[in-house]
Amino acid sequence: MATAGAPLRIQLLGPVRTWRNGVEVALGPPKQRAVLGLLASRAGDVVGVENVVDAVWGSVAPQTAANGVHTYVAGLRRALEPGRGRRAAGAVLSSESGGYCLRMDPAAVDATLFARRLGEARTSRGETTTEATLRLYEKALSCWQGEALHAVPGPFAVMERARLRDLRLTAVEEWAVDMLAVGRHAELVTELTSAVAEEPLRERLRWLLIVALYRGGRQAHALRLYEETRELLRRELGIEPGVDLRHLYQQILSGRPEPRSPGADPAPVLLAGRHARLQAAPKPVQLPSLARGFVGRVKELAWLEDVVSGESARGGASTPVAVVDGPAGVGKSAFVLQLAHRLIDRFPDGQLYVDLRGTGPEGRTVSAADALGQLLGSLGVDDSRMPAGLAARATLYRSLLHGQKMLVVLDDAYSPDQLRPLIPRGSSCVLATSRQRFSGLAARDGAHLVTIGPLDENESTQLLAELSGGRLHGQRAATARLVTQCGGLPLALRIVAERLAANPGVPLSALVEPYAAERGRLDQLMVKDDASASVRGVFDASYQALPADAARMFRHLGLYDGPLTVEIAATLAGTDRATARRLLSVLAANHLLEEGPGHQYRFHCLIGIYAAECAEHEPAARREEALARLRRLVAEPPGSAPAVASVTGAEAGTVMLGEKHVEGPGGVVLRGGPAAAHDDRVA
Repeated sequence: MATAGAPLRIQLLGPVRTWRNGVEVALGPPKQRAVLGLLASRAGDVVGVENVVDAVWGSVAPQTAANGVHTYVAGLRRALEPGRGRRAAGAVLSSESGGYCLRMDPAAVDATLFARRLGEARTSRGETTTEATLRLYEKALSCWQGEALHAVPGPFAVMERARLRDLRLTAVEEWAVDMLAVGRHAELVTELTSAVAEEPLRERLRWLLIVALYRGGRQAHALRLYEETRELLRRELGIEPGVDLRHLYQQILSGRPEPRSPGADPAPVLLAGRHARLQAAPKPVQLPSLARGFVGRVKELAWLEDVVSGESARGGASTPVAVVDGPAGVGKSAFVLQLAHRLIDRFPDGQLYVDLRGTGPEGRTVSAADALGQLLGSLGVDDSRMPAGLAARATLYRSLLHGQKMLVVLDDAYSPDQLRPLIPRGSSCVLATSRQRFSGLAARDGAHLVTIGPLDENESTQLLAELSGGRLHGQRAATARLVTQCGGLPLALRIVAERLAANPGVPLSALVEPYAAERGRLDQLMVKDDASASVRGVFDASYQALPADAARMFRHLGLYDGPLTVEIAATLAGTDRATARRLLSVLAANHLLEEGPGHQYRFHCLIGIYAAECAEHEPAARREEALARLRRLVAEPPGSAPAVASVTGAEAGTVMLGEKHVEGPGGVVLRGGPAAAHDDRVA
């Protein structure tokens, strides 16, 4: 692996090792190697500290994980740059905004070099001799020195091991086809026997080995291997061998496994069988129609289109995956469908679509196994051949899409674990939406995450004007009021526009006025008898999906109307700062809260109204206790600086929060006065 003169070379395809100027360096403990493995796999890119934490610890990350990352990076710097001064900036492993970057030639990482060499071998097919192509495949496979990322801990290492193993086995299969073509059967049997032992359920490896055995004069061994394969598939997956294997078995029994001229290679015809079956079935074309009046998102669409197209063109076993997240009603599904329709021509084998109902009513969320059942049915698998379990369905799904350029759209995902089995290997592409940010999917699987927020003022104005049937022509003041009251949320804007267009005879002022007051605004932002066209309804789905402790925090935050800090949240909920910080992060990850500079949080205007409604679900006594705790915090702020605001006229029961004057029972007012019981937030 080491090469004299190379400044830095890293091995991931085996035990993680590193050479500097041809001399191996000690890399330290396993987690330190895990950090290096992640950075090397993204050489030249900045990897955020949070992504490193997710990659190394996953869901069991301790509170000190970020400190651990800094410690491991310091250890790697000592190993990779031993002459660097303690205060000098790293030249190889540099600190960037919010993360770290390993600055080196990506081709000096053996995993990247393997992928490049494999691409060269594939490109050479049809352009040179089979022997020359074989040499290129063998050069690529020579990069491997054992199990990838051997003994390296962490979720990223687990997923990357599986991805790289799949890519290597695909390369072995492609190499085996050429080996059959040149008649090197004995060598092939040895290599394929080892590969089958490593991945016993991979049918393509097994039928290649059966062909090699038969072509090498070992008919009895070939038939016995088929029987062993059938028994294994029945026992492990509850399915029969695929059509290719059954067809080959019948050919061998009949003594006619090669219905072509003597010496011709049977593999290409056998390989073509699976693709012919897919083409015989109707090509899936399942994308829903585009929403009328889509506006904005120009930069995000252009960036994702470029990223997905580039990764798809490079090929390999790594499938482009993009997940668009954001708050309820922000237009994630419309955005992804716009992107999907732009990409249709790049994925000619069809488009698959599944609504995963991640925020649907309880009990209606589509499990990964059920989603695979829908996808397999769309690919022509009838009920009689549908595997029963998740693992078996995922295996069959990946097999059917191997080599296909299919666009897979998965709407409203609930969790990364729901998505992962639905991601095929290779030339297809997955576009998904979620109301949560899937940082783990980015760290472990290399997914691209894009968060979209409310439309800006100009985009909101354009959407209202296009959909309101001309009602807002020349009505700048009314338009500006509606844009502000909807907070740029596309769902709210569309509901308002539809109401304006549907009532041409009603004065505009009468239609605009009901949205003015916060109280009752959500009652107006709904379409009767359509839960998916209700702003309160989509917020409620996000709220119901929260863990119990995060939902309780959300209700308590609904009592307060202003910028939120960890201290305010902890005081309202009656918990410690660490717990409050964790729950605020959960709410932000679910896009029910927006995190701003200085670790301050705030609600989107409509979500704030909804949070105030949810605060009613807390018993009155608990609400009073929460407000009393906040009053004490205002009166006696911890430390030298007030955490919330100053207090004036305490004897008279008045409190100054920021610049707002409030008063009421116990010194804290119920916003909107005693009659507004639904909206008792501190102003």
